[in-house]
Amino acid sequence: MPADLSPIDKAKFVAAKRAVDLIEDRMTVGLGTGSTAAWMVRCLAERVREEGLRVTGVPTSRRTAELARQLGVPITTLDDAKWLDMTIDGADEFDPALNLIKGGGAALLQEKIVATASDQMVVIADAAKEVTQLGAFPLPVEVIPFGWQTTKALVEEMLVAMDVMNRDVTLRMNGEAPLVTDEANYILDLHLKRIGNPRQLAMVLNQIPGVVENGLFIDICDIVVIGHGDGRVVLRDINSGETEDGRVDFAPTDNIFTDLGD
Repeated sequence: MPADLSPIDKAKFVAAKRAVDLIEDRMTVGLGTGSTAAWMVRCLAERVREEGLRVTGVPTSRRTAELARQLGVPITTLDDAKWLDMTIDGADEFDPALNLIKGGGAALLQEKIVATASDQMVVIADAAKEVTQLGAFPLPVEVIPFGWQTTKALVEEMLVAMDVMNRDVTLRMNGEAPLVTDEANYILDLHLKRIGNPRQLAMVLNQIPGVVENGLFIDICDIVVIGHGDGRVVLRDINSGETEDGRVDFAPTDNIFTDLGD
């Protein structure tokens, strides 16, 4: 175990490892995108390698697909799988009702499609992602490049009537150029600070011409697994109302910690 692994990375790892324990043999599983989801793919690969777990992954981005291939996790497309047993993914924020903000990794469109095509969505996160009200993390909105400035103006106009604290909207950049998603779209980041009615905002955003999808995941997440830097893990099931406290032994193999450039 690397001695310099941060408490946040330890929390991400233990949450990922506990979530991967929920996967059963022969499941088809959506594989999320981002730093926490990368730990999940590594933990899943360890189960495939060490236990002979038979699983098929459906990646939510090109970089997750590449990581899964490098680690030996079998993958397929959503079109071939059609329906999934479970999706495991990270989140930028989650509230007490397990509503989410996602899209910090610019993969929100594929992530939402895959998550809604699953029997269950499991979110893995460190404790810092839990909030009483969504909005501190900028809300990503995927838009088509054509007329994006017009779309941005329409979003800004719409926000005047919404229950939000702030209304700044910025185009996400990649150096000197706009960031381009896997679907060749742009991302607008809405710096709202507080979202009073996430359900309403999600519905109104998707009615704006040029908007492809937004990063509010409402009534999609079923379980959240919250990791802590000391190995503690809390699992909350929104459907049953049950909470499970546990601990994950922090003794991963060298293969999990190999830097594969994710």
